Amino acid sequence: MGTGSLLDATADLLLGGRCAGCERPGRVLCGDCRAGLPDEAAPAWPNPTPAGLVEPWAAAAYDGVVRSLVLGLKERRLLGLRHPLADLLAGAAGAAAAARVPSGPVVLVPVPSRPVTVRQRGHDPTYAVTAGAAARLRAAGFDAVALRLLRTRPGVVDQAGLDAAGRAANLAGSMTCPDAALRRLRRRRSHASVVVCDDVLTTGATAREAQRALQAVGLHVAAVAAVAATRRRFPPEATEG
Repeated sequence: MGTGSLLDATADLLLGGRCAGCERPGRVLCGDCRAGLPDEAAPAWPNPTPAGLVEPWAAAAYDGVVRSLVLGLKERRLLGLRHPLADLLAGAAGAAAAARVPSGPVVLVPVPSRPVTVRQRGHDPTYAVTAGAAARLRAAGFDAVALRLLRTRPGVVDQAGLDAAGRAANLAGSMTCPDAALRRLRRRRSHASVVVCDDVLTTGATAREAQRALQAVGLHVAAVAAVAATRRRFPPEATEG
């Protein structure tokens, strides 16, 4: 039995742990599931695309093991999953930055969660994964940092079950960039480009609202990056006509 298998067996014995991807007893993500994660990101346009949305990138489709990892962190508080999810988001954000920000500093801005949701979960998974992605980009040579620049206004409801039109209506005008957040940005990255970050890209309504709020205070939003994207995606030119 190899070292990895011994560690898995020990973890299962002591903690009753299982892989979030395949339910194999042991680590929160087994070696086989980790090895099967995608290592290249691609543009992931929603169909239909919200008007004016900057180019969105995603590391994976929102299904299979990746979907299990996202839900495991968000809903089951499996905090060890922050690391593989940060790897995936770093791939998407790095590809987006390479394509849209050829030089200069980059700020990764997580879409904000509702305060009540953060309290219920006991953590903020989107920010944690975004901060991890920024650390990985710095290690790869990018001048990158993660900053919480956005806040939600009261009145936003849970998005589950809403279609594209419902999500857009729910989110319209729902985000703001407070003055204190802008001052923090200017102290650290006065001429940075912004990449909006999220765990899952669905209709694009959340990303578009985040983009609007950041652009409203004069920031340059270069792209959107997500761990995963739902449904099949098409480039804009393929959906016109």
